[in-house]
Amino acid sequence: MRGMLDGLYRVCGGIGALLIVAICLVVLIQVAFNLFDKISDVLFGKAVGLVLPSYAELAGYFLVAATFFALTNTLQHGVHIRVTMITQRLKPAWARVAEGWACLVGALMSGYFAVWSYVLVYESWIYNDLSPGMLPIPIWLPQLPMAIGLTSLTICFADLFFQVIRGTWQPPVTAPLSQEQEEH
Repeated sequence: MRGMLDGLYRVCGGIGALLIVAICLVVLIQVAFNLFDKISDVLFGKAVGLVLPSYAELAGYFLVAATFFALTNTLQHGVHIRVTMITQRLKPAWARVAEGWACLVGALMSGYFAVWSYVLVYESWIYNDLSPGMLPIPIWLPQLPMAIGLTSLTICFADLFFQVIRGTWQPPVTAPLSQEQEEH
């Protein structure tokens, strides 16, 4: 089971990384089109008018998908923004309780949002909602990665919760507070 969960987290992180590359490619293609138009305008007095239809919209959809897919991988590796100011001051047993509570609340909240995200995807599919840009993209397509990402985040929170319960959870490594930080 551990290998399957770790594989899920790696796949989600990989998809998130590929989507960031896709954003870069979309923007670079549009920049190249703009450059070609400027050169054409200077050389021939007329721009060709090249444009990647809905490139900003596509980049936005890729960004949302990348964000939600990357949540799982970052949580599993302990690189989410964590408030350790309190937990690093607690005794290990109390730190485990705090971490377990945070993972349980995180699992419940992300599960709630995942369920309603699937409802949103379903409604967009039923009503055939389309994006308002030059390309009429069915809106459920960019919504689906959000729902999948939230589902994998819920699984990861639940996984971490059970690791805390079993006693196999290891707190993320943080630098100890300096004397100056302690005083503030």
